[in-house]
Amino acid sequence: MQRRNFLKKTALASSFALASTSLFPLNSNNKGIKKEIFPLKFAPHEGMFENLAGKAISEQLNFIADQGFTAFEDNEMRNRTVVEQEAIAKIMQKRDLEMGVFVAHKIYWKEPNLASGNKEKRAEFLAEITASVEVAKRVNAKWMTVVPGHVDLRQNMDFQTEHVIEALKQASAILEPHNITMVLEPLNFRDHPGLFLSESPQAYQICKAVDSPSCKILFDIYHQQIQEGNLIPNIEQSWDEIAYFQIGDNPGRKEPTTGEINYKNIFKFIHSKNYTGILGMEHGNSMKNKEGESAVINAYKEVSKF
Repeated sequence: MQRRNFLKKTALASSFALASTSLFPLNSNNKGIKKEIFPLKFAPHEGMFENLAGKAISEQLNFIADQGFTAFEDNEMRNRTVVEQEAIAKIMQKRDLEMGVFVAHKIYWKEPNLASGNKEKRAEFLAEITASVEVAKRVNAKWMTVVPGHVDLRQNMDFQTEHVIEALKQASAILEPHNITMVLEPLNFRDHPGLFLSESPQAYQICKAVDSPSCKILFDIYHQQIQEGNLIPNIEQSWDEIAYFQIGDNPGRKEPTTGEINYKNIFKFIHSKNYTGILGMEHGNSMKNKEGESAVINAYKEVSKF
């Protein structure tokens, strides 16, 4: 009986190990330690694992690679020095980490810029897009975030839309020769009231009008849960214009499993569409210190079991 029980337990353990391997294929990091590879390209940001990894950005990049993450996101990349950008790019290349988005321009949170049609504001935007091309090349980035800014309360929405489309067409002409894509991010009414771009159907319509491979949608799941809900159907209808995702649970904007969003089902759907892009982990940690950082890693392992 004891031997029979032992064999049963051994068989069960073996089947569990095989199941785990199928969910997370194993690969070796630069220390020869086996690491888990997530089924999607999740991209942490600086500071997310600073207690486990260390304060230095180099330590954090090596840590996220060791954990099986294959991308990194940095909204503030264009504000770093050239020396910092080049150093980060070197580590990322060595550790086979793909660069996610960075914010490409000054965002007008309280006054209209692109929606206004103001030629000076448009010229400022286009100059910043041009400068961001050099940043993107330096860090091997394929995407940059664009937010069209505040609504113009003195103009009809249709006129504003045409102004935004024209600005984005001109920006696309700058980006296309470099195979770089600006991704338009709709933002929710609660966190960012009064912005021109707030919903995925609106972003979809604009991208169709611009008609460029350099103008696509950044679908931030956190923002769109608050703004419009109906997440999977809206992702599906917008699919051919989506180039990038960002993540955050609601309420709280923390890691998956801490709020109401069924991330396991959403990631399963995105994976089923053979998505090869990045999903930026643009959220905080629900708990502090090393325990909170470990919880983030475990949350992503959990929602990747589909």
